[in-house]
Amino acid sequence: MDLAAEWLEADARGGFACGAVGGERTRRYHALLLAATHPPGGRIVLVNGMDAWLSTSEGKQPLTSQRYTPDVVYPDGSPPLRNFSRDPWPSWRFVLPDGAIIVHDIFVSHATSQTVLRWRREVGSGPCQLNVRPLISGRDYHALHHENPNCNLASAVDGVRISWRPYASLPEIIARGNGDFHAEPVWYRGFLYTAERDRGLDCIEDLASPGRFEFNLGKGSGVLIFSTGGQADIDVERDADLLAETERRRRNESADPLFSAASNYVVDGIRHKTVVAGFPWFTDWGRDTAIALRGLLLATGRLPEADAILSSWSGLVDQGMLPNHFNEVDGAAEYNTVDASLWFVVAVEDFLRTASDSGYSPLDEVALAQAVEAILNGYASGTRYGIGVDTDGLVRAGEPGLQLTWMDAKVDNVAVTPRIGKPVEIQALWINALHIARRWSDRWIPTERAARAAFRARFPNSENGGLFDVVDADHRSGENDPRIRPNQIFAVGGLPYPVLKDSLARGVVDLVERTLLTPLGLRSLAPTAPGYVPHYRGGPSERDGAYHQGTVWPWLIGPFVEAWLRVRGHSPTARAEARGRFLPPLLAHLETAGLGHVSEVADGDPPHTPGGCPFQAWSLGELIRMQRMLDPQFDPVRG
Repeated sequence: MDLAAEWLEADARGGFACGAVGGERTRRYHALLLAATHPPGGRIVLVNGMDAWLSTSEGKQPLTSQRYTPDVVYPDGSPPLRNFSRDPWPSWRFVLPDGAIIVHDIFVSHATSQTVLRWRREVGSGPCQLNVRPLISGRDYHALHHENPNCNLASAVDGVRISWRPYASLPEIIARGNGDFHAEPVWYRGFLYTAERDRGLDCIEDLASPGRFEFNLGKGSGVLIFSTGGQADIDVERDADLLAETERRRRNESADPLFSAASNYVVDGIRHKTVVAGFPWFTDWGRDTAIALRGLLLATGRLPEADAILSSWSGLVDQGMLPNHFNEVDGAAEYNTVDASLWFVVAVEDFLRTASDSGYSPLDEVALAQAVEAILNGYASGTRYGIGVDTDGLVRAGEPGLQLTWMDAKVDNVAVTPRIGKPVEIQALWINALHIARRWSDRWIPTERAARAAFRARFPNSENGGLFDVVDADHRSGENDPRIRPNQIFAVGGLPYPVLKDSLARGVVDLVERTLLTPLGLRSLAPTAPGYVPHYRGGPSERDGAYHQGTVWPWLIGPFVEAWLRVRGHSPTARAEARGRFLPPLLAHLETAGLGHVSEVADGDPPHTPGGCPFQAWSLGELIRMQRMLDPQFDPVRG
């Protein structure tokens, strides 16, 4: 049992609850009630956690422990946790010294965004009183909270409904329990969050507790429901049971736990349905949405949701570009990426092919076609940040100080991997977009032919059998970047139409396999290259400096496996070998870090310790897409 592994319970609006198996809150994002006030953004932490203990004939038995500054755990010693289960939702089993067994579970209702906590004594007799102190704040989820005189700890009691409003500008916190509530306001000072400390960030917080709930587990179960609104059902236990049954049915709709995990990322936002890029700190991003959608929704057969998402995003095209992301404060769209628009075109193609095969009728294919045409016109005419089509038919992009591709980290406002010029995966995406546009018009065929010819003439690197990462680097004609990066894999796999075939394709796949492949994905830079960083750790500057300088990205395993299969003709033998080699490490990873999910990144050097965001949409999406590719019944032509 990995006590540091994390669980996630997401609602359908961008809010969530999450924490560590061992119970200690190690991140500022660990919370029991974290709501999205402008879905999926505007996230605020309302109930950060709880202090819980039992009173029995044997004395006081803590069920939670907290870590305080400078580095003290109290109560001293771990709670008597015997085992933990994540299905169908997080559940803990505690064995007390007298042999009594206490079971505690937590789930978040997709339908209502309520967090439900339940306790019951499964084995044992005699007195058993459970005490629970909610720890609350009312802060932005990226921030920290400190004791202050403006925090209102008054409790409004209306039968089983207890409410608090620590700050007038925020929603009230509503708690409903089947026990007795005692208003006993107190401050808990100096919580220490070790994950934030290790990330070089502020890590000390004060939280308020307005009172204590008391439950008699000797006579029944204890139930506590947290929410930000809604009418209270006076029968809390019945309400919790109904919410649990609804959630259980929803989660049992698919026999594949990965399909169930995928549903966490699909949310109803203020801009209609969208995809959250990752939990606990990302909202919806254009690039991530288009990439993740293919696995999370198309590979799982959720076509109406994919349709709604693509239709929503199609209305956001501006000068040929889609937003990279939205400002979390005012929701303003930020157009600063060269590839999000092109990934959108790819997602449209995959959606329309899947819809055709499934007999599904798109809501508005005309709108999708118009968005694709607007993107191609924007790039052909030239748009922001030097993005435009050059005389050779390839896309040039970039200005000093900007990072427009997915390798987008900055340190002290300096782009670590600016990749100004003609990046290899942008050309693969562009050529695919031109080919996809043939669905509706022949006007882009000459441009596609020119781009394909230029790609084959300019990108192969005879010294290593692979491809240059960028040609015309820094917009200097003939200046090529020979560093071995994973972006070249998109010329063979990861997109509907490969740009390379035959020996050139095999050379790319062999080079990437030899230099970049790890059990959890592809390194972002070959270990032999100058500037390679073997570990993703340290403060923000150190981590951003390592982000694309050797760090492993699990989402790239999908494009790699697709390329690996393509150069082997998708033969049954190759597919069987791929299932045995590439799938098991990622399935094993589901039991670590973000439980049931796939991490954002991992260390470049063994043992490839996972890091970054523990619940990443495109990482999970590409694992699902890869699983489908490795199915013996998969059709490599139709997808």
